[in-house]
Amino acid sequence: MKDVFRVQRMWRPRAKLRRRYDVVIVGGGAHGLATAYYLAKTHGITDVAVLEKSYIGSGAAGRNTTIIRANYRTPQGAEFYKESLRLYEGLSVELDFNLLFSQQGHLTLAHSDRGLITATERAEVNQLLGIDSRLVYPDEIAGLCPEINLSQDATWPIVGALYHPPGGIIRHDAVVWGYARGADRGGVEIHPYTEVTGIERSNGRVTGVRTNRGEVEADVVISCTAGWSTLVCDLAGVPLPITTHILQAFVTEPIKPFLDVIIVSSQMHVYISQTDRGEILIGAEIEPYTTYKGQSTFPFVEYSARHTLELFPQLEPVKVLRQWTGLCDLSPDYSPILGETEVENFHVSAGWGTYGFKAAPIVGTTLAELVATGRTPKLIAPFALERFYTDTLVSELAAAAVSH
Repeated sequence: MKDVFRVQRMWRPRAKLRRRYDVVIVGGGAHGLATAYYLAKTHGITDVAVLEKSYIGSGAAGRNTTIIRANYRTPQGAEFYKESLRLYEGLSVELDFNLLFSQQGHLTLAHSDRGLITATERAEVNQLLGIDSRLVYPDEIAGLCPEINLSQDATWPIVGALYHPPGGIIRHDAVVWGYARGADRGGVEIHPYTEVTGIERSNGRVTGVRTNRGEVEADVVISCTAGWSTLVCDLAGVPLPITTHILQAFVTEPIKPFLDVIIVSSQMHVYISQTDRGEILIGAEIEPYTTYKGQSTFPFVEYSARHTLELFPQLEPVKVLRQWTGLCDLSPDYSPILGETEVENFHVSAGWGTYGFKAAPIVGTTLAELVATGRTPKLIAPFALERFYTDTLVSELAAAAVSH
């Protein structure tokens, strides 16, 4: 007699799409799933459908470079990401799912006097908000990362760094799976391969969505679609001041433990970490042109590898394993667009550039609170869409000199 093994699924198979839900969330990535999870867990709102046009986690949530940090430049941004980092620190326990979160520390290198001034300003803002962040110099950098090249004969000698000890890396797929499983267990329906083709509105408020599987009525619709935000919001008649760019990254073949801190150089436009699988992960700035074409380029690998070898010449014999791209929706002030829009009960999480994955827990909790109470949480009020009409921008460019 053959043994019969029953495979336990992460979440239930896709069900029949019902004709009505209290809340429809467009986008099955970290933000959409986190919002669904906290709607069910914190507020008891379970009549929720998450609609994803491809597989769960197929967008930015599965293509980012997994860095978590809170050392931002503006008080609004730093306070926001500080709370997200706090939530990430307890998320494995909350979801009962190992997210492989490693808080190994984060160094943003300075190569000039101006770089030191910028690092000092960021450290002071962070410290005023209770964020662990301080300026360090080459002698301390040598202790934190003995592998790095601190020679003053380098093209860009290292003169200091902004050190953020709580910064770390986390497995992005695990975050998606953990939130999806948690939302599913709370009663939320998850519908992959369900593309939203239209958003219905009447008398200034949203009433539902059209999909490739039929029409669905809803009291609330939330767009959490990263690089596709402008296209989805256009369906609702909500224009966003966003441009879409690709961000590239690559990993090397796995090697033995080599780098136990995240290294970022704004001037060299490169950031480097080592994954839990041993790969050296290398990324750079977003590409300057706007496109939806997710094709990797050789020049990116060429200049990123060159800058990496200037910092870590001992990596020269290591082979490149693979490279990929992701879509980034960039707002004019490099800060997100979060919360209500001019269409009643149509909410957005957009304009994240390269910051979105870091914010998943706090986006989920605040959007869920907005839906449940009808009031915008204080923490996300500065990031409202209306700031572009009232000229109250939150410029986070100083913390975005390299995209991670």
